[in-house]
Amino acid sequence: MARRIYFFDTTLRDGEQAPRCSMNLGEKVEVARQLERLGVDVMEAGFSAASPGDAAAVKAVAQAVRGCTVATLCRAVKSDIDIGWESLSQAASPRIHTFIATSPVHMEYKLKMKPGDVLERAISSVAYAKKYCQDVEFSAEDASRSDPDFLCKVFGAVIKAGATVLNIPDTVGYSLPEEFGRLVAYVKAHTPGIEKAILAVHCHNDLGLAVANSLSALLAGADQLECTVNGLGERAGNASLEELAMALKTRRDLLDFECGIQTSQIYAASRLVSQVTGVKVQPNKAVVGENAFAHEAGIHQHGVMAKRETYEIMTPESIGIPKNRMVLGKHSGRHAFEDRLKDLGFETQGLDVDGLFASFKALADKKKTVSDRDIEAIVTGARKSVPETYSLDRWVVNSGSSLSSTCTIRLRHAGGDDKEEVSVGDGPIDAAFKAIDRIVGRDLDLESFELDAVTGGEDAQGEAMVKVSYDGKDWNGRGVSTDVIEASILAYIAAINSMEWELSAAGEGR
Repeated sequence: MARRIYFFDTTLRDGEQAPRCSMNLGEKVEVARQLERLGVDVMEAGFSAASPGDAAAVKAVAQAVRGCTVATLCRAVKSDIDIGWESLSQAASPRIHTFIATSPVHMEYKLKMKPGDVLERAISSVAYAKKYCQDVEFSAEDASRSDPDFLCKVFGAVIKAGATVLNIPDTVGYSLPEEFGRLVAYVKAHTPGIEKAILAVHCHNDLGLAVANSLSALLAGADQLECTVNGLGERAGNASLEELAMALKTRRDLLDFECGIQTSQIYAASRLVSQVTGVKVQPNKAVVGENAFAHEAGIHQHGVMAKRETYEIMTPESIGIPKNRMVLGKHSGRHAFEDRLKDLGFETQGLDVDGLFASFKALADKKKTVSDRDIEAIVTGARKSVPETYSLDRWVVNSGSSLSSTCTIRLRHAGGDDKEEVSVGDGPIDAAFKAIDRIVGRDLDLESFELDAVTGGEDAQGEAMVKVSYDGKDWNGRGVSTDVIEASILAYIAAINSMEWELSAAGEGR
């Protein structure tokens, strides 16, 4: 009988810690619900003690998710565990995840603690967490560079203290697959009481080996794989959830394991995480990259047409990319549109399908055909993870090679105080952003701005991604329109709405 493997997703914690990957509370809840549909066993919702905002996000996810375990990360410190439990207490299945480093370099230079002190801290933190929660995970940070015997000693002690999950992180992505597999096997064989706990691994991708190391650990006896959607995470990222899941599905001949991942939800999860973080998936990314199922070379195209298996080891449908059964255009009906939404992995319950269909019709009047990517853009553009403090009423730009660029913007305010401003800038988009800054009355810094086409062709929609910063914090925004200037304006307003909502929640609004 195949052994059951557990998927622990840390997109909302480790993934969000990556540069430029911040999410607001509403976006975190949206991603959490998609992870639940994806079938993860555990989702790590955040690091509650990091900030009041992180604690609020963990609490919101714990309240929203009922179909899987929700975890929060805590240092081996009582105050962290107190805050973590307060955030988790309303979860249907809570888990406190506490950690301390066990490698010589971390103990000496970061913790400035002796091994015996680290051991005592590990025991006391697990015992303290156990008073709150039956499910307690303990991680030995930088385990792959730790002394194996000391690691086994710590693990044996925390099992006695009540740990239900033991995690072996390759924190800096240092291990090679065979080496990491040997470490897992050694821990499995030399840790007293190991049969009472789930053995987990958490691999980083600094050498591009996170998935390979995770699979090696699996074959050596690990029970839980810690990973992120799109491989997001600190530095070079974490083991990619979609790559692990599809490796298990595709290579059942050598990887005879069962898991709860619904692979048909992978593509929807990947797209959502990319959209809310503003971090695009590289075209040649395994499983979910734009080129993953593309065949340009003639010999490849001929082979795939003759028999798909010649060059495809998995189908697009297996990860949730639907076959284009019909072309949608301005004459398509609501039923065909709603069917396509379902094919693309969107839950129509809770969506304003009538409003989305109206947007589809408006776009179809401008384009001959509407692609799946266009429909995804319509849906994600209509999602409002935070209230709209500001909305766009109208805009006008004047620009050319022989005159200064100016933009007039009128924004509607949720409180009814509509405002219009005009500004001059280095191009129409810069002028538009400066006019919006005048309306908002905040000195914002534009940290990043990206503009891309949703699809190919001269009638493609433009997709803009912006990141603004204010008072040391960042917010993302996304906008889509057939006009690239309007897309940019909508993205800037979306980022400002996230900022205003979060500042208002923290008592800093106006």
